[in-house]
Amino acid sequence: MSQVQRRNGSCVGNCSRADMVPEIAAAVGFVSSLLRTRGCVSEQQLQVFSGALEEALKEHYKHHWFPEKPFKGSGYRCIRINHKMDPIISKAASQIGLSLQQLYQLLPSELTLWVDPFEVSYRIGEDGSICVLYEGSAAPVSSYGMLTCKNQMMLGRTSPSKGYMMTVSS
Repeated sequence: MSQVQRRNGSCVGNCSRADMVPEIAAAVGFVSSLLRTRGCVSEQQLQVFSGALEEALKEHYKHHWFPEKPFKGSGYRCIRINHKMDPIISKAASQIGLSLQQLYQLLPSELTLWVDPFEVSYRIGEDGSICVLYEGSAAPVSSYGMLTCKNQMMLGRTSPSKGYMMTVSS
């Protein structure tokens, strides 16, 4: 497989699965942190879940990752819970014995997670603001940034307030 890596991290030609590592890590870390926040899943279960979700996403995105056109395939890569569980999350959760009913109790009823080259972002609720988890070649945002959006969910809201916008980059 021939490829040329540019300085900014994008590549020309066929890109390998390794090119999506930071984006997948941000997505997996976020979903795992949602499960951790509810306190019903052990650290060992979270590690197994994270590994299963990472592998599932790598496989799912394998032929749908276009760093030269980051929004191409975005709908395919989107992880979605809209009163219906995303099958990739469900499959990873089954590896640690979580049922669909348990997942619905542990995760927001409405969650959209976009995993695109160079950016990972999410929205809780249909009217929620979009929060950026990862941007460019920098490391995922600190847990402080994620806690801001999560705290609103934890306080019983289904989505952050409409005027709230969080973008964090380094």
